[in-house]
Amino acid sequence: MSEGLVRGRVWRFGDDISTDLLAPGQYAIEPVEVQKHHVLESIDPTFAATVEPGDVIVAGRNFGCGSSRETAPENVKALGVACVVAESFSRLFMRNAVAVGLPVLACPGVHEAVAAGDVIEIDLASGRIVVGDGGVSLSAQPLAPEMREILEAGGILALLRQGRAGRDPAVDGSRTA
Repeated sequence: MSEGLVRGRVWRFGDDISTDLLAPGQYAIEPVEVQKHHVLESIDPTFAATVEPGDVIVAGRNFGCGSSRETAPENVKALGVACVVAESFSRLFMRNAVAVGLPVLACPGVHEAVAAGDVIEIDLASGRIVVGDGGVSLSAQPLAPEMREILEAGGILALLRQGRAGRDPAVDGSRTA
């Protein structure tokens, strides 16, 4: 992600995409490298095998609903999905996604304005979404600067390592008794 801009091919899904669909329970103890091959398989068995790095998921309302599986956004990110744009998100999914470095943006009207295979450009700072080459333009609630900072770092752990290592003995473990 460069300066909060994402450009990618759209995979379109409907409402109520649950964390169970993104991280099926029968693979819960498997490593992410195994889990990612089962993302959305009950809706589109080809998705995990054919999604390409940089692609974008566009969905309807209530994306990430259900249990608080942190592996749900981790699996989506591990597939190389550049961003998830939905009509609305489960608050917990949105927080988990940003924490692992997966950009997410709520945009009313996006599900009806975008078709599978479209290429869209997303500006996380302004919330502007452009479909195609200058086609339909949508306005979403932009991400807060703090959220964009976490995403730019690659997730909350990466941000903490970058910003605090070497400066705070309690964080970098160099404190002696």
